[in-house]
Amino acid sequence: QVQLVESGGGLVQAGGSLRLSCAASRIIFSISTMAWYRQAPGKQRELVARITSSGITNYADSVKGRFTISRDNAKNTVYLQMNSLKPEDTAIYYCNAAVLITGNNYWGQGTQVTVSV
Repeated sequence: QVQLVESGGGLVQAGGSLRLSCAASRIIFSISTMAWYRQAPGKQRELVARITSSGITNYADSVKGRFTISRDNAKNTVYLQMNSLKPEDTAIYYCNAAVLITGNNYWGQGTQVTVSV
């Protein structure tokens, strides 16, 4: 059974930083496209950042220049470095793995990020 375990969420003041991690198991991590999504109360889940197996990244406009996604294939882990956090970044952040050759898609349980004013 594929597992994605997020960590690193928490409470931070506006302007602060957090680093999220997502450790994957029982998945061919190196060929998976990894992504971070978030869902704020009353809103739809939205893509925050994505990184392909070859390292190509893309970001939501709202986080460009503040967030950085990266991956360590040796550790089966994807990271999201979040700087200059704003109250509107408050959400549950979910890790996602997409294995394109199989069409499978997996989700972590989410980690809460709260940014106070």
